[in-house]
Formats: sequence, C-alpha cells, structure tokens
Amino acid sequence: MKEDQERLVTALSGSHRAKIIETHISWVLLAGRHAYKIKKAVRLGFLDFSSLASRLFYCREEIRLNRRLAKSIYLDVVPIGGTPDAPVIGFYPAIEYAVRMKRFPIEYTLDRLVKKGGLLPHHLDLLAESIASFHQGLPPADPDSGYGKDIIGPIKRSLDEIMRFSATDLSSILQAVSAKHAELENFFSARLNEGHVRECHGDLHLGNIVLCRGQPIPFDCIEFDPALRWIDVINEIAFTVMDLIYHERRDLAFRFLNAYLERTGDYPGLKALPFYIAARAIVRAMVEAIRSGRTPSCESHLALAWKWLNPARPFLIITHGLPGSGKTTFSQAALEKYGAIRIRSDVERKRMAGLSPLQESGSGIDSGLYAPGISKAVYARLLFLAQALLDAGFPVIVDAAFLEKEARDPFCDLARQLEIPFAVASMQAEESALVERIRTRRRDASEADLAVLKAKEAAFEPLHVDERLQAAFFSDLRDPEGWRTLEKCLVSA
Repeated sequence: MKEDQERLVTALSGSHRAKIIETHISWVLLAGRHAYKIKKAVRLGFLDFSSLASRLFYCREEIRLNRRLAKSIYLDVVPIGGTPDAPVIGFYPAIEYAVRMKRFPIEYTLDRLVKKGGLLPHHLDLLAESIASFHQGLPPADPDSGYGKDIIGPIKRSLDEIMRFSATDLSSILQAVSAKHAELENFFSARLNEGHVRECHGDLHLGNIVLCRGQPIPFDCIEFDPALRWIDVINEIAFTVMDLIYHERRDLAFRFLNAYLERTGDYPGLKALPFYIAARAIVRAMVEAIRSGRTPSCESHLALAWKWLNPARPFLIITHGLPGSGKTTFSQAALEKYGAIRIRSDVERKRMAGLSPLQESGSGIDSGLYAPGISKAVYARLLFLAQALLDAGFPVIVDAAFLEKEARDPFCDLARQLEIPFAVASMQAEESALVERIRTRRRDASEADLAVLKAKEAAFEPLHVDERLQAAFFSDLRDPEGWRTLEKCLVSA
C-alpha cells in the first residue's frame, strides 16, 4: 500500500506540476490554485489511516472541522480514480481520497509573520474575537465523556520521549507537573461539568493560523483523535499564548489573552492556564526533540514550561481617574508591558446585566446600570475576580474610576493580605483633554458622556497622603517618570 501511494503521489505531482510537502502522516500537493492533502496509509499509536474507508472518513472529518473556522480554505473531499501510475482526480471508482483546499501563501502563516515583525496588534484582536465567538458557539461535551480530564498522561509521555534523545534529568519538571495536576484535578472535573470542554480546534499554534486579507484564519484542526480536540477552551488558547511568548512577544500574547477574556468573561478558567501553557510547551519540546534532537528550541520550550510551573509573585494595580483621563489606554499598555490580566468595570458592569461590551444600556446618571447599588455590586465583582486571578498567580490590573477612597481601600487591603505589591495608577488630564476624548471616543464599553463627566468631577476624591506613597501619576504615557514610579511600587510589598 505504501508503494502504491508513493507512486500515486509521484504521478500526480508530475501530471499537475505540483510541489509536494510531506509530513509523517500525509502528503500535500500544491497544484495551481489548489492544494490536495492525501493521508498516508499508516497505523500509529494515535491514529489509524490504514484502510481506504478510514482515510475517507478522516478526510470528511477534516472538512467538517476546518470549515467551522476556515470555510474559504477547505473546499471538499475529492476521489482519485485510475491507477497508482495514472491517477485521475475527481474520478470513481476511488483508489484514494484527498482533501481539496484553496492555496494560500505559506509566508502569511503567523509563525512566519511574527519572526519578521509582520504580526500586528490588531491581528491579535481579530483572532481573539474570532476564537471567542467560535468557542461560545460550540456545544459542551457530555460530562460522562471524560474529555478534558486525562491531561497528565500525554505530558508524561512527552517527557519520556524527550529523555530518549538526551540523558538530561527532567524529573524536576515531571514532579512540578504532577503536583500541579494533582492540585487541579477537581478543577478539571468541574470545568467539564460546567460546560467548558468543547470540540475545539485542538492545535492552535501560530503555524496553524494564516493571515488572509487581513483576517487571521485558523486551519488544520486535529481530526484524527477526538480527545485532542474535545478540550477545555482555556487549554485551546494556551497554545496560542505559549507560542507568542516563545517567540518573545509577551505583549501580543497578553493582548490576545485579554481580548479573548474580555469577550468571554472566562476569568475563572485562568486558574489552569499556567498548567496548560507548561503542558503545551512540553509537547512542543517533544516535537522538536523528535525532529532534531535536544535543540535550542527544545530547551527553550522546556525552560518556558518550568517558568510557568513556578510563576513569579503577582502584583495588583488599580487605576484612578475621571472619564476620558486615559485609564483604559494606560491599562492596555500596562497589561502588554507586564504580562497582566485586566478587569474593566465598564465591561463587567455590562456582563452582569447580560450585555456585550459595546452594547448600549440606555442608562442615565446614577440610574439603570449606573445606580449606586449596581456600582457597589460591580466593585464587589471586580474584587472577587482580582483575588481569584491573583491566587492563580497572575498580575492584575483593575481598570475602573476608583474616584472614592472607600472603593480603593478593599483592593489595597487585599494586596496587603496577600503580601504582594500594590500600586495606584492615577491618570491626570486637563478639562479640555477630557472633553475632547469623550467627544471623539468610538466603539468603547464606556458610556460616559459630558454630563457624566460633570457628575463624576463632583464625586472625585484625590488620593490621600498615605495612598500617594503607592501611586504613580500619568499625564502622558510617553513620559517615563510615571512608569519608573510605578515599577518602584511593584517591587515593594
């Protein structure tokens, strides 16, 4: 069978003047405007393509799964008739099947773009929006399926495989992984029961996302093993986050992560994100080891895994300022700079009311969503989320007005209880700048208008003397003094 397939692929490449890309489980023929993917007749520990019927089934699965995100790329399954020496695409009886795809320039995959500086912040915003919408539209796994729970096995097997290529002792990583898994075992079960395990893409690294007409499009879902794609949605995005961090773009990693969370609200899932990032890094290290031995890339992935299994001490930043003072602009820059999770009062206020971030509530000053009782509930929600994220090991930025000391004190107290650094980023702006920013603001979760600005100015409480010791003042984010002061606050406890 192997020889017949090789003859067929060689004949097709000649008759269609096609370039062949070969992997350990498939051939891809690049012919004109199309690409044809033929699955190898192999039986491995994790897949079985040995029969023609199984290859047809998995070709159809590949189309079904990938058209969810890449409908413009994945076209159909085509039969290949004739003989191995004279094959004809599109004819029956079929001696083989292929997935037919629309070709795209390989240089536009995100792993290539990030290496040459062509991956831009707004690309990650678009990707986060796409993946969040995709995940939210998927049905959850049956709690009795057991999906999303057997996570430690593949990690251990990956570490065993790496050690085949080197005598380096990886017992410390294995011990850390095992301890973290034991700590999270009940959490994994809860996530399955709560509906967060879904039929995802399964392999969402940068090399499996291509930029087409400015839109990042994921392709090449895992079709051969349901357990590898029926996973926690946080496990899915962990691969993208890990890959961006590996490529030394932590700023883009946290931009993507925060944009995804702002859309989905799945902050509780971050409890497992460090574990998932480490797991994804270990698997990538294994792939590198199999491909080329203990290369620098393999070692870098292992180092990345170790770092996420042993995170640094987190910190807490809250903002302080009137509408239009630049709180969200600051928090966006800070989350990218420091690798932090941001929680926005404007977004959470609407989420609590069942609204999307950009949906108008029609509320007036001190009424509707902005009634005093609702505002207190929002700040309580922000405090709850901040503590959960800090407990998970993430630095946190709470983006809210915090105009009154009464609202700021619980967050300062939380940092003191956890013995972590705390800072207030106080945004300063002239009245004219506030008015101009509010007038020109577009597509933002904030509903503050000029009437709200006037009302908030009356409620504004400057920072007290003791608070100023833990504060950094920003009138212009390009001024390094504010950032220097902030970083001094973040290294003290």
